[in-house]
Amino acid sequence: MEEDQELARKMSGLKTSMAEGERKTALEMVQAAGTDRHCVTFVLHEEDHTLGNSLRYMIMKNPEVEFCGYTTTHPSESKINLRIQTRGALPAVEPFQRGLNELMNVCQHVLDKFESIKEYKDQKASRNESTF
Repeated sequence: MEEDQELARKMSGLKTSMAEGERKTALEMVQAAGTDRHCVTFVLHEEDHTLGNSLRYMIMKNPEVEFCGYTTTHPSESKINLRIQTRGALPAVEPFQRGLNELMNVCQHVLDKFESIKEYKDQKASRNESTF
């Protein structure tokens, strides 16, 4: 029972986003009847293959994850179902959160590199202009 409350607490920070002035659910956690917290499906609204495949890759790097896969519900719907199954005592929400954090870190690193390249090119261009 305490584990379920802890899981709900962790998920509360991930569930909602603001869209057009009203509260909209961005993430749902779905568990089939009779399953435990080690096998969970996360429904991510307004997302597609871009996030699905990247997040699946980051989550599968965790050795405690037995299975991770995603599907899109329909080409006309912007929603993916991400299924995570873990080994041992690790609840599925933990590799999900870790995968999101690692993916954000990778994206930030790529963004930083692009910005530093742009700064370098801008400096080089300004030096070339001043020599003429």
